[in-house]
Amino acid sequence: MWLQQRLKGLPGLLSSSWARRLLLLLALLLVAYWYLGAVRARRGAGRGAEPRGPAALCLQAATGAWRAQVERGDALPLPEEAAGGGGGPGPGLALAGNGFLLLDVAAGRLWVSAAGSGGGPALATEYPALVRLRALGGRGEARAALAALRDGAVRRVRCVQTGTGAGAGDCVTVREEVVAHRSRPHLYLQRIRIANPTERVAAFEASAPASAPSLGGRFASSLEKVEERQFLLSSGRLLLAGSPKVVLMVVAAKKLVSRVQVAPKSHFDETVLSVVYTSEPIEVSRLEETFSKLRESAKKEMLEVMQMGVEDLFQEHQQTWSDLFISGVEMRKITDSHTPSSETVNMTLYYVLSSMPAPLLDPLISGEDREKMEASLNYADHCFSGHATMHAENLWPAKLTSVAQILQLSDLWKLTLQKRGCKGLVAAGVHGLMQGMVLSFGGLQFTENHLQFQADPDVLHNSYSLRGIHYNKDLINLAVLLDAEGKPFLHVSVKFQDKPVRLYACEAGCMNEPVELTSEARGHTFPVMVTQPITPLLYISTDLIHLQDLRHTLHLKAILAHEEHMAKQYPGLPFLFWFSVASLITLFHLFLFKLIYNEYCGPGAKPLFRSKNDLLTITTGNCP
Repeated sequence: MWLQQRLKGLPGLLSSSWARRLLLLLALLLVAYWYLGAVRARRGAGRGAEPRGPAALCLQAATGAWRAQVERGDALPLPEEAAGGGGGPGPGLALAGNGFLLLDVAAGRLWVSAAGSGGGPALATEYPALVRLRALGGRGEARAALAALRDGAVRRVRCVQTGTGAGAGDCVTVREEVVAHRSRPHLYLQRIRIANPTERVAAFEASAPASAPSLGGRFASSLEKVEERQFLLSSGRLLLAGSPKVVLMVVAAKKLVSRVQVAPKSHFDETVLSVVYTSEPIEVSRLEETFSKLRESAKKEMLEVMQMGVEDLFQEHQQTWSDLFISGVEMRKITDSHTPSSETVNMTLYYVLSSMPAPLLDPLISGEDREKMEASLNYADHCFSGHATMHAENLWPAKLTSVAQILQLSDLWKLTLQKRGCKGLVAAGVHGLMQGMVLSFGGLQFTENHLQFQADPDVLHNSYSLRGIHYNKDLINLAVLLDAEGKPFLHVSVKFQDKPVRLYACEAGCMNEPVELTSEARGHTFPVMVTQPITPLLYISTDLIHLQDLRHTLHLKAILAHEEHMAKQYPGLPFLFWFSVASLITLFHLFLFKLIYNEYCGPGAKPLFRSKNDLLTITTGNCP
């Protein structure tokens, strides 16, 4: 009976304008919630859906080992366009370089530097650097690409569906690995592996570099036979903007058949070796003489590398790159949008190092120059001065889409380091640049007697680690970590490369006795203390007396724990402000309650529900 009376009162309720508006608003909210929920469901299904089609299933199996490399930070997946091998530079940028050569793998384009220029590979060529394989009779394809950071290589996988079946067994897998040899600056390699597990022959049309129609009139090719070995020799010229001089280029490349056929249940393996030599800018009158010298140099090195084992060449290259990435930066926890991600940091390091030469690996370098570079590398005095570059978005860009951008970024890094006291590191080439970038990221600086960590204490809410910092012949790892309460602390460990040397460290102010650093796996921890005025957060030195004397020369007003410093920096709004806000909220609710009471319970109040038959009426007498 009670429910029936309430239902009969609904028409009277809906006669009120505010009630109709409320119901309309609720209906709109329900529609919006349903629509957004459906969109999220579709997106979630798309992300979690299994790949469809034999080619996609094959690709998932072929790239399964990549996931562990990406999780360890040893590799970065590249956009799908980077695996396509066409379309030119853009979102699919994939690079392999060694400072003299730079290969845009996605576009198949080669960049070189002029001999004796000392700069990066800033000259774009029209030479088609890579072999292209076009599947004959393929029904569908799936592709993926990866930048192997520690191996200095770009790897691509392509799965081609050749049959009508629905399983991955009806697909042919094509694997490619492209490297610009790090210790042999004139050499680059393209390894091709085709696996055909199907019951039919797999055929591919191969476009070899020297036989491509795009060579045009600027390059001429010929087949060379030397000591029972044959390869293609291509010669061409590079024009310089605004100059009558030209740069000559000669490429010796291994000859590859124009059609590749892989028998059922078999494999095809081939590695294309290419040797590139360039001249310095010369007058046109010296063409023949210069071409002759370049051809002889290219043929000599080509014969040398053809006599070596391909696996030896790859291992030699990978070991050199692995030695470079002993140093680096690892982002562990990021709490703001201004700090670069691990992917951004690693890709920036990889691209910049790919465009830098390695003079320390040059066998022709003099002993005096080598000793000078190694000394700068082991103790980079006065590098890096100034504030840390961690939040410099132009030095750690989130997106790079062209080779020109990478070359500009490399020049910007060299200029920044040179102006911040790191000229010796820049002169040491790729090894020095890696050290300079790591030092600058965290704000580490070498002085005459110690290494100091002078990061801004206000930005230590991010967790990261800097590894492989050269201190004499030893390697130091420094990490900014957060405890369970989110308070930062410093973790330091040492890896001795030669005979153990005593290293000492103390936190800001050096008020406590310096701690001797050891090679223990657990390392050493230091609290983050902030001084007034601001001084470095950590000091590391081989001189114990220097650190003990340091406390008497800083002349500090106060030493605070990090949380105390942050509380002073951001004390919050005053108590009077919050009291005023609370008072206004309380007064507003009291006023609102009075309005509601007068509307429904005061003198002359209208009934809450009205019906045509006046079955239900609530008057002021019903209120307490």
